[in-house]
Amino acid sequence: QVQLVESGGGLVQPGGSLRLSCAASGSIFIFYDINWYRQAPGKQRELVAGITSGGSTNYANSVKGRFTISRDGAKNTVYLQMNSLKPEDTADYICNAKQLAHDYWGQGTQVTVSS
Repeated sequence: QVQLVESGGGLVQPGGSLRLSCAASGSIFIFYDINWYRQAPGKQRELVAGITSGGSTNYANSVKGRFTISRDGAKNTVYLQMNSLKPEDTADYICNAKQLAHDYWGQGTQVTVSS
């Protein structure tokens, strides 16, 4: 059904910004709750941010005030704007779409924060 493709990752200096994209096919994002997770080698997978089908958002304490999740219904895409990036933000960022019993995952996009 739903296929998710992430993009926008890369290498950025501490204090810099990146915008990640999660593009969906097979369905329309507006009907799903969308989450961004991240996972670094040797560390647990962490829920970074989420946006519900109703538009409410939530963030991990570690990124609150720095990251913003948003949705563009016309493009069927969810974004994660990441500002004031820190080295500890370095991870593989993975998009997740959830609706009732359905749970879909993208392949991930790598973010590296380093000077």
